[in-house]
Amino acid sequence: MKLSREWLNEFVALDGVSDKEFADKMTMSGSIVEGTDNLSEKIKNIVIGRVTEIKRHEDSDHLWVCAVDIGKDEPVTIVTGAQNLKVGDVVPAALHNSFLPGGTKITKGKIRGVKSEGMLCGLEELELDTHDFPFAIMDGILTLNAEFDDAEFSIGDDANVILGFDDSVADFEITNNRPDCLCVRGLARESAVTFNKPLNLPEPKSVAGTDDVANWLTVEIAAPELCSRYSARVVKNVKIEPSPRWLRRRLRASGVRPINNIVDVTNYVMLEYGQPMHAFDYACIEGNKIIVRRANDGEVMNTLDGNPRKLNPDMLLITDPTKPIGLAGVMGGENSEITDDTKTIVLESATFNGTSVRKTALALGMRTDASSRFEKGLDIDNTVPAVERACELISQLGAGEIVGGISDVWGSKIEKSGQNLQLEPNKINALLGTNISTEFMLKTLADLGFSVNGEKVSAPSWRSDIEHWTDLSEEVARFWGYDVIEESELLGSPAERGLTVSQKFKSKVKELALSLGYSETMTYSLTDAVNAPDGPEVINPLGEDKSRMRTSMLPSMLEVVKRNIDYGNANGKLFEVARVYWKSEDSLPVEQEFLILAAYGAGVDFYGFKGGVEELLAKLRIGDITWEAEQNPSYHPGRQAKIKSGGNLAGVFGQVHPSIADGVYVAEININEAIRYQSAEPTYKPLPKYPAVLRDLALVCDKSVTVYALENAIRLSGGKLLESVEFFDLYEGPQVPEGKKSVAFSLQFRDAERSLTDEIADEAMSKIISGVKEALGAEIRK
Repeated sequence: MKLSREWLNEFVALDGVSDKEFADKMTMSGSIVEGTDNLSEKIKNIVIGRVTEIKRHEDSDHLWVCAVDIGKDEPVTIVTGAQNLKVGDVVPAALHNSFLPGGTKITKGKIRGVKSEGMLCGLEELELDTHDFPFAIMDGILTLNAEFDDAEFSIGDDANVILGFDDSVADFEITNNRPDCLCVRGLARESAVTFNKPLNLPEPKSVAGTDDVANWLTVEIAAPELCSRYSARVVKNVKIEPSPRWLRRRLRASGVRPINNIVDVTNYVMLEYGQPMHAFDYACIEGNKIIVRRANDGEVMNTLDGNPRKLNPDMLLITDPTKPIGLAGVMGGENSEITDDTKTIVLESATFNGTSVRKTALALGMRTDASSRFEKGLDIDNTVPAVERACELISQLGAGEIVGGISDVWGSKIEKSGQNLQLEPNKINALLGTNISTEFMLKTLADLGFSVNGEKVSAPSWRSDIEHWTDLSEEVARFWGYDVIEESELLGSPAERGLTVSQKFKSKVKELALSLGYSETMTYSLTDAVNAPDGPEVINPLGEDKSRMRTSMLPSMLEVVKRNIDYGNANGKLFEVARVYWKSEDSLPVEQEFLILAAYGAGVDFYGFKGGVEELLAKLRIGDITWEAEQNPSYHPGRQAKIKSGGNLAGVFGQVHPSIADGVYVAEININEAIRYQSAEPTYKPLPKYPAVLRDLALVCDKSVTVYALENAIRLSGGKLLESVEFFDLYEGPQVPEGKKSVAFSLQFRDAERSLTDEIADEAMSKIISGVKEALGAEIRK
C-alpha cells in the first residue's frame, strides 16, 4: 500500500515528521513501512519558466532559441528542437547543474555556436505521460498553461510543486488481518495514535440530488451468501473529462494511473476508504435492473481487458436481466465500460464474499487491486460512506448530476466480532509484563475507534480481527511500545539463549557433511503427484508441479543431481537437511526432518559411499548401528540396505536403481530417529594396561548368510573378553564347496584386569565357533 504523505496530512498533521522517523515509528506500532520515496529528490534545480521570445537558430532549420523568464532580472537562453512552443507558454526549465529523474545532469553549453543555459523538459524526460498531464503531448515540451495559476504559483518557483513531486510516499506492508489499513483513512487513524496527534476524518457530505433512484434502478441479490450488501447511486448528465491536478497527483503518488474523472473518482475512493468501487454505463443496463447472481456453468463474458472469460457457478456476477455486466469484486464487463459518450452511470459499492472473490481471481488468473482488497474481508458498514464520498467528489468536480436517494440492499447480515469484551487490565499487564494504566489502555482503544463503556470494549466494524481480550492486549502493547518493554518484564526473567538439541544436532550434521566433501543444496518441499502420490495435497497450489507435499527427499535430490550433470559437473557430492511430510489422521501432516546424501561420478562406489555414511554416523555418536538388506524399488536390488539404530529404522542407503539414474549413490537418514539414539558426550578412557590377543577366524557358510549376521553371531558368542570384530576378506571359488563362501574376520580379545593367556583366548574362540555353527550353520574353514 503506497501512502502519499501529502494526502495523509489532510487527516493528521505530520508536517514536522521526517520520512525516517515516520517509517520507524509506524513500523514499531505495527504498520510495517518497507520503504519511503521522497519524490522531490527526483528532480533538482528545475523551475517554472515562461517563454518570452522565440526565434530561429541561424544555423539550423529545426532548432529554436528561446528566451525564458525564470523570475530573475534577466531571462535565460535555452535552445530546443521542440516545435510546439509559442511565446507565453509556461514550461519546466532545467537550469545549469540540474538533475532529471534517473540522475541525468543538465549543464549549460553551446548548441551550434549558440549558448544554451539549460533544457526545456518534456513528459518523457520527467518520466511522466499524458495520463499525468492530459493537455500535453509526448513528442514536445510540456506546456503547463492549463495548470498554472498566478494565485498558486509564481514564475521561478520550484517545478516540483506544479509537477506533483513535492511529496513523500511510504510503502506499507499490510498484513491480511488488517484490510482496514489498505486505505489512507485507516493509516491516518494508525498514524494519529502513533504520534499522539488529533485525527480529522470528516464524514462524506450526502448529496441529495434530484429525482429518486427508485425511478432509475432496482437491485436484486440472488446469491445472498456471496453478497452481503450492495449499495448503488445513479449520476446523470455525466461529463467525461480529465481530473484536476490535485486528484491526478494523489493517484500517481499512490501508484494508480489517472484515466478520466469518473474512473479516477472510483479509484480515489478505493484508496481513501479501502472500498473498491465500479462505475457502469447506465445505458448498457437492460431493464434498469441489477441482479447479483452466480454464473451459469460455461457462461462467457468479456471483461474490461477485452478477454473472454469462461465462468462456473462458484463465481459471482453482476448482471442485468439479459447478460452479465461485471465479474463481482474482480473486474467490470467490456459491455458496460465508461466511454466518452457515457451520459448516465451507476456507482457500485458492495461487500462480496472474500473467499469467493479470491477463488474467482485465482481461477481466471486476473488478480486486481479490487480483488486483493475483497479477498481479505471488508467492512460491511463502509459501502454507503464510500458511494456517498464518490458522489460528493463527482458533484465537487462538476462531473455530473446526482440522482436523489441510494439503492441499499442487504443480502445477509454479518455478525460483528469483538463486541462487549471485558478489558481485563490486570491480565493484560500480566501477559505483557508491564504496569500500564487502565486510562492509557482505554484512551488508546478509543482513539483507534473502539467503543468504550466503562471497561467494556467493542471493536469497530472495520476490525474483524478482534475477538478476545488478548487481541486488546496487542493493541495496547504496540502503542505503549514494544521497544520500551524490558525483556525481563516481558518474560518474567532473563531469557535463556542458545540452540535447542535439534538445532545443535542439525548444525553438527551439516558441519560433518561439509567436512566429508559434500556441498549443501536447498529444494522445495512442494512436488507433484508423480513424485509424491501419497503426499498431503496442497489447497490452491501454484501449479500441478507443486500440488503435493513431498514424502521423500529422493526425487528432489535426483533433480539436483540431474541438473548438475546437465551443466557438466561430472562428479558431485551433495547433501540437504529438510523436512518430509506424511499424511496423518489429523488435519495437519506429520513432519519429519531428514538428511539426504548423494554422490556420483569417478571414484564413487558402494563400499566407499557406505564408509562415508558410517563415518558420519560415528562422529554424530549414533550408537548400535546395524545394516540389513532392503528391497526398496527406488534402489538397486542388490546394492541397498536399511540403516538401523537400536533396532529401529533410521534410514536407507544404496545405489539408485539403474532405470532411474546411473551410478548415483544416496543415503536417507531420519534425523528425528537418529537424535534419539545419540550417545552421551564422550568421556576420557585411559589406555589399556594389558595387551590384546589377536585371532583370525575364517568361516565357511551358505552364500545367503550375510556378513552382518556372522559378525552379530560372533559378538553374541564372544563374551565380555571380545573387544572388537573386523571383517577383512570374502572368498568364493576353488577350495570352497559349491553354494558356499568363505568369510574372514579379525578378532581382538582383552581383559582389563590381567594379561590373557593363549588358553583363555582359545576357550573364547571355541565358544565363538560353536555359537556361529549353532546359529548359522557356519564352520571353521579347514
